[in-house]
Amino acid sequence: MLRIISLNLNGIRSAANKGLFDWLPEQNADLVCMQELKAQLADIPAVARPPTFAAAAFHAAEKKGYSGVGVYSRRAPDRIVEGFGNAEFDAEGRYIQADFDNNGAGLSVISLYLPSGSSSAERQQAKFRCMDEIWPRFVELAASGREVVICGDWNIAHTEKDLKNWKSNQKNSGFLPEERAWLTRLFGELGWVDVHRQLAPEATGEAYTWWSNRGQAWAKNVGWRIDYQIATPGIAATARRAAVYKATRFSDHAPLIIDYDWPG
Repeated sequence: MLRIISLNLNGIRSAANKGLFDWLPEQNADLVCMQELKAQLADIPAVARPPTFAAAAFHAAEKKGYSGVGVYSRRAPDRIVEGFGNAEFDAEGRYIQADFDNNGAGLSVISLYLPSGSSSAERQQAKFRCMDEIWPRFVELAASGREVVICGDWNIAHTEKDLKNWKSNQKNSGFLPEERAWLTRLFGELGWVDVHRQLAPEATGEAYTWWSNRGQAWAKNVGWRIDYQIATPGIAATARRAAVYKATRFSDHAPLIIDYDWPG
């Protein structure tokens, strides 16, 4: 079995203070993909590397206290790839890829943090640019012959099932028609699979992974499903269980845990 956890931390030091690294060793995860580190490499505390993991790799943003992604793995990767080849977004620390070569059966696991466009029109345009610029990497991965799992905060709710107040958000970042169509194209044209949705086709509120800190969003479960594990069809077909962990809040996002019948 291969267990992969994805979580937007909203700050690795904040999540550590909320008990994340006491919880993680108990989860028997093979890989943990993290987004929004909000830390430079030298600032990531020693406690943020649980002893159950053999390797840790991080891609921090150049700007302090901003963005950044990372991967913990039970087995050391054969290769680490930082960034997807675009200077603007690689400087923001939005992509890290861990490659594992298992007797010729290659597996790549990626931690991805797509930009949010909610803060301004300029950031929405940056989000659209990132979506355009990263697309060739998705095409390359799909054609590579490797199995791939892209974990992360995609900052897009794909369908009406994926957020509570979909009617009032149709003109808001994260649920714009262009964003949703881009994900549809990823699933249709490239054949990638939304693994949680494959396992739970009708899930709504129980599948949400992010809640605004405003109002009573958490208490009333006014959430969004914007954290995904999106995979190539081969490994996606082996997925057996998906869960969103909500018993403890480490962040404004919740961990997405998926188990695959795949060599760990």
